[in-house]
Amino acid sequence: MSQHPTIGDTLEQTVERYPDRDAIVYPRKDQRWTYAEFDERVDRLANTLRDLGIEKGDRVATVLYNGSEMALAVYACAKLGAVFTPLNFRLPAGEIGYIVNDAEAELVLFESETREAVEGARPSLETVAEYVFIDDDREVVPEYATGLYDLLESGTAERPDAVVEEDDVYAFIYTSGTTGRPKGVVHEHRSMVEHDLLCITELDLTRDDVGLSVMPLYHCAELHCSLFARVHRGAANVIHHEFEPEAALEAIEDHGVTVLFAAPTAWNALSLTAAESDVDVSSLRIGLYGAAPMPERVLENCMDHLCEDYVQAYGMTEIGPAGVFQPPEDQIPKQGSAGLPALNHRARVVEPDADPDAEVDEGEIGEILISSPCAMREYWNRPEATARSLREANGTTWYYTGDLGYRDADGYLFVVDRKDDMIVSGGENVYPAEVEDVLFDHDAVEEAAVVGEPDEEWGERVVAYVVADDGDAAALDEFVLESDRLADFKRPRTYYFVDELPKNPSGKIQKFKLREDEADVDPESETVAS
Repeated sequence: MSQHPTIGDTLEQTVERYPDRDAIVYPRKDQRWTYAEFDERVDRLANTLRDLGIEKGDRVATVLYNGSEMALAVYACAKLGAVFTPLNFRLPAGEIGYIVNDAEAELVLFESETREAVEGARPSLETVAEYVFIDDDREVVPEYATGLYDLLESGTAERPDAVVEEDDVYAFIYTSGTTGRPKGVVHEHRSMVEHDLLCITELDLTRDDVGLSVMPLYHCAELHCSLFARVHRGAANVIHHEFEPEAALEAIEDHGVTVLFAAPTAWNALSLTAAESDVDVSSLRIGLYGAAPMPERVLENCMDHLCEDYVQAYGMTEIGPAGVFQPPEDQIPKQGSAGLPALNHRARVVEPDADPDAEVDEGEIGEILISSPCAMREYWNRPEATARSLREANGTTWYYTGDLGYRDADGYLFVVDRKDDMIVSGGENVYPAEVEDVLFDHDAVEEAAVVGEPDEEWGERVVAYVVADDGDAAALDEFVLESDRLADFKRPRTYYFVDELPKNPSGKIQKFKLREDEADVDPESETVAS
């Protein structure tokens, strides 16, 4: 039998080392649990889930905001060998129905704020036998559900009698669906424990660290890079129900928070709020960010008002998510870069969709491939998508990210755009992100999304969907023409002014809907640039 630990083992090992250190601090419900207390509650929940009929391999779905209950659920599933399936708490009933049915989940945990959406989905849920309501400590439990805290009181505190192996499935994490229906990413215990060690190393985590979770725990970035790594190391975890800049800054002061993960937009909000407040954030030693490079202005503001050291992680749900890191010493000299491959990881840039050995030259743009010990096993029930994304060459499995980028002379990776979003106009490649960056610089532009439209002469023409205070296409086109950052062939030929851009519940723009003409465009607002 292998000696490699499972996710449940990482918690139990920490309990053996540090039973009396703080594990979970959840101010919203005035909860503060040591590692021993947290582990006992995890065991109680695991045993009661088993009593409800949940067995190894069964899927347990959550439709929850952040909270101590998310932490209890994921570790209870890990000890049982059940498959943790977290859903975005912003999903409407139809999306909940699709994912829960796709995963064939047998139990759903939900809360007051997600109750309406879950109840809307209930009639269509084909496999769910049990519902668990986590707010029974403050509200009446719906008649069709069981209360979580009632379960904790009734559950036995012994370690669950289940054998969980390192190569068992730990979770289905669903992608955000920017290119269509979400896909279930299947992760195993061993790969996520490997991922813990990666984040512990990159962030220099110690048992004395105090982390603050403000980004959604349903997403693997906060769950795997933050909560899992800190529990594995024995650090404390302060959890906020959702992100609110002032409350986050106050928590840093109140709890002596030392490490924090946030998206660049959230770091921007934190730095701007900190600049206007007198909250003491001196305990913060390092900030982690991902999803996009930190704009230089935002990075400087964060360094001025929050802490000096930042780490960027680049990756995606399919690889855990972190596979490339940019450490503090590279933030300024390599600003805009994603960094270098993580320990035990490799990255290549190849001709899009080509063999892993078809690497492009330094500085040339191609598709980014990553070889990772933390990569997914597969997409759930999607063998064709799995075969497209995971390919083997010379004994190494490579994940085809679908991202376009290049490496500089020092080997640093720069991400340019999504492969699916690239526009080929007159034989020239146009990367929407570089056009959008220019449009964003215009004071009137709130949001912009650039896509390709079929064109008989050019193959595709560049068009821009714009949310702006002033829908003046001529002024916007003149602004783009005056920019020295964009070649003329990359300039939008049409500007569509819209009230909003189609987005998924994570806030990512769904460009496939723009290409399918699903945007609500006012015909009179369409203006063709000369």
